[in-house]
Amino acid sequence: MLDSIGGFNGQYILDANAYHQPVLVSATDGVGTKLKIAQLMNKHDTVGIDLVAMVVNDIVVSGAKPLFFLDYLAIGKLVPKKVENIVAGIAQGCQIAECVLIGGETAEHPGVMTEDDYDLAGFGVGIAERNQIIKTSDLVEGDLAIGLASSGLHSNGFSLIRKIFSIQDQQKLETQISSLKTNLGDELLRPTRIYVKAILNLVANCQIKGVAHITGGGIVGNISRILPKDLDLELQFGSWFIPPIFDLIEQHGQIEKEEMFSTFNMGVGMVVFVSPDKKEAALKLLVENQEQPYIIGTLVPGHGEVRLS
Repeated sequence: MLDSIGGFNGQYILDANAYHQPVLVSATDGVGTKLKIAQLMNKHDTVGIDLVAMVVNDIVVSGAKPLFFLDYLAIGKLVPKKVENIVAGIAQGCQIAECVLIGGETAEHPGVMTEDDYDLAGFGVGIAERNQIIKTSDLVEGDLAIGLASSGLHSNGFSLIRKIFSIQDQQKLETQISSLKTNLGDELLRPTRIYVKAILNLVANCQIKGVAHITGGGIVGNISRILPKDLDLELQFGSWFIPPIFDLIEQHGQIEKEEMFSTFNMGVGMVVFVSPDKKEAALKLLVENQEQPYIIGTLVPGHGEVRLS
């Protein structure tokens, strides 16, 4: 940063000499209705991590390094301790992503929002060398999909979850569930995993042919966004660990398998595509970066779809 926090804007010195053709990569997102769980639990120190994760994970799929981040907090009544916890989570997320929290805005909305209510949005900017931006045009039949384990639900599907479990108060969230080895609320608030270091390490040391961040739309919707029109991903169900929370949701809500895969990440937070000859190197690098990688599928002739097999 060029200036300190407290001004009307945030200033960041860009080392343009480090790049031949620098490309700025931006993303913006929110935490969604997961915030309702935090509000009912009165636990606000993890949703800031979710906010940063949703933005920087979208930036890094291009191979870009996140540079700086700004947040927007709209709140019914400004309670200093609550705001402190929220912003502490945002700062922690930025530390994990190795980017600068350069500024933001906190707006009190009495009469518009209830006193306990708040909403979060974030915006980030990253940078990449133009000729090193990850494109999917080189994907071919036989390329492999490597799934990186999620930390749980991350930040999508919470409107459906609240409906399935009839979540209306803290008591419901404090219910201990043996299969989860914790209560429902703590499981739902498990923060989104940030994959920046792992993906950037892969970009620097291994040829990556495509990356998909698994958010709204689940595995099916997000992977299909980057597939060529003449290739399908044949997803090998059972080739990775699916955390118990997903089985609980499926059974409790009587949800079809196809809908589960079109709504939730199902234990996979990021998918990386590599050619078969790069498989071992990629897996080794991911493990060295404390990720749990799985070979979850192969590209086959098709129509740009994800097949469950």
